[in-house]
Amino acid sequence: MVKAIVGANWGDEGKGKITDLLAQASDVVIRFQGGANAGHTIICDYGKFALHQLPSGVFYPHVTNLIGNGVALNVPALVKELDTLRESGVPVPRLMISERTQLVMPYHVLLDTYEEERLGNHAFGSTKSGIAPFYADKYAKLGVQVADLYQESRLMEHLEAVCAVKNVMLEHLYHKPLLNPEALFDTLMGYLEVIRPYVGDTVTYIHTALREGKRILLEGQLGSMKDPDFGIYPFTTSSHTLAGFGTVGAGISPTALTDIIAVTKAYSSAVGAGAFVSELFGEEAEELRRRGGDAGEYGATTGRPRRVGWFDAVATRYGCMVQGATEVVLTAIDCLGYLDEIKVCTGYEIDGTVTDVFPVPALLDRAKPVYETLPGWHCDIRGITNYQKLPQAARDYVDFLEARIGVPIKTVSTGPKRHEIAQRA
Repeated sequence: MVKAIVGANWGDEGKGKITDLLAQASDVVIRFQGGANAGHTIICDYGKFALHQLPSGVFYPHVTNLIGNGVALNVPALVKELDTLRESGVPVPRLMISERTQLVMPYHVLLDTYEEERLGNHAFGSTKSGIAPFYADKYAKLGVQVADLYQESRLMEHLEAVCAVKNVMLEHLYHKPLLNPEALFDTLMGYLEVIRPYVGDTVTYIHTALREGKRILLEGQLGSMKDPDFGIYPFTTSSHTLAGFGTVGAGISPTALTDIIAVTKAYSSAVGAGAFVSELFGEEAEELRRRGGDAGEYGATTGRPRRVGWFDAVATRYGCMVQGATEVVLTAIDCLGYLDEIKVCTGYEIDGTVTDVFPVPALLDRAKPVYETLPGWHCDIRGITNYQKLPQAARDYVDFLEARIGVPIKTVSTGPKRHEIAQRA
């Protein structure tokens, strides 16, 4: 059995908690894309953690956690995560890194930072984690696989060739110090010593696990709106955020995927630039941001205030569709208890015409939200685990969203803690 958990929106949907719950019932958890540019916040018996590259099964000793070939592996960031777990008393996790995973190089982070500086007011809102330069190099065949670290002469030859290209950009475009291939080689040898105990043939491991009937969970980063093909391009990430890519980024056959669980919030939130049709501003936004999540709506990686808005049924239905969602988890409904009325964006007005079909990015900037207003429940529902004990207005809200997105909402999260879950019949 292979399940995928993915975001239906811009990321920041609260996937961490749900992934943690699903990981508990899994044998293998695989991160299949992205890097240290986003995080999953998990609250468990050991404390509160923001995982950026480690799969969310690391808190369970029975789970084997794999970093798949589709991940952008930032070794120093991974070391910090492992150190944080150890310092918090978490048992050493069962971790395997694919020998085919490629490395985020120090110059990827530099180039990401330099390019955002160069773009100025036209910047993409990057986390400056090196993700775009990393994936650009991967598909330009300039990347370094983990397996390359074991072939020293071949690696050195490759670094010299790469530096010749990068130094032209650094000198003439960014006017920054040049790269030294020998210094990079030494850095990579240090990386190898750190990750050597974890490196393995994850592809063979996964297919053996499939034959043995193991329960496998594919863990996605960010959400549908951040996919470079189907999202709000160019304000996207640089890896594919869809469940379909999970089979590629983990090395699993598409026919093995059985369930796709899409996570969405009861309102909308996003980090970074790009169109956000149902966005709120001013005091209204700040109030929702303050009440959102466990400690407000701030990015798990950057700490940046998230943009917030009303639930966008147009974007969410589309997000679930391109994910191929078989069910939906609705999170953070408890954050809306202060409202007398709650708006839902059910259509976009574009050049005088109203549509409920999510448009291409070239039209999205012209879209204006069309709202329907529902009554709020105006009470605290945090921690309710019996769905039938939620106020009627809250249940009506869930019914309304389910009808608009066209995918069954089977689980409703009523708080950030592990047990604050209500299963919906």
